[in-house]
Order: sequence, then C-alpha cells, then structure tokens
Amino acid sequence: MTLYIDGDAFPNQLKPVVFRAIKRLSIPTFVISNKPVTIGKSKHIAYIIVGPGTDETDDRIVEMVEAGDLIITADIPLADRVITKKAYAIDHRGKLFSVDNIKHHLAMRNLMQEIRDSGENTKGAAPFNRKDVYEFANQLNRFLTKQELH
Repeated sequence: MTLYIDGDAFPNQLKPVVFRAIKRLSIPTFVISNKPVTIGKSKHIAYIIVGPGTDETDDRIVEMVEAGDLIITADIPLADRVITKKAYAIDHRGKLFSVDNIKHHLAMRNLMQEIRDSGENTKGAAPFNRKDVYEFANQLNRFLTKQELH
C-alpha cells in the first residue's frame, strides 16, 4: 500500500499524526501539491509539486494511485475518482470514504454547491479542531491496523 496526501489543503495539525504513522510502518508516501508542503523528512516520503491549476494535484494522484492505496484528502470528487480505482480515501476529519458512501457524499456536496451558487448563504464546515485531529488519528490507525492484518 502506498499513501498519497493531497497537500494543497492539508491541515498542519495532522502532519505529526501522519508522519509518525509513516515512520512507524515504513509506508511509501507521496505528498502532492501545487506549492511546497512538508510533513517531515523521511526516506519514505517523496514530495511532488505539480503545475498551477485547480485539478493538477487531483489528476496526478489519480494517475499514480493503484488499488489498495490510501489517499488523504478533503476533496470529495477526488475521493470518488480514487475509489473508482479501488483505492481508499480518508478526509481530514476522519471520514473513511468507501464504495458504499461516496456517492451520497458527492451528491450532498453537489447539492450544497448548487444552493450556494443560487445565492443562498450556507454555513460552511465547522472550524478544524482537536476533536477532528483525534477522529482522524483514530480512523487512520484503524485503517492501517486492518491493512496490516491482510
């Protein structure tokens, strides 16, 4: 399994959590972004900076990902694309996207976008907090433990 991190909006609070997991389990990791993003120095981590553009990072991740890999992203359309390739995706708040739930999350995202586009003022996501870090760390640990058992 290879880990891919969508680095464009990766919260700083998650960097030590992910870095410890990479070191502990020697997980080959790619951090892909439009700008320099560092989560730590390790022989297991490669940093790839793609060109500017809204989908450059997503396209590179989808191009590289293989079945069984894990992607960390808050981008639901990207999660949908990698799940189609039989990979897994976890968002920054610990939500594990799967074949069973991704279409629902994508439909809700699209609906909310349509509502915002129509001029309606909607509440955005709550500010990222310690509880989110905790939920993410637990989900990542559960996922990696499950992968180790296979």
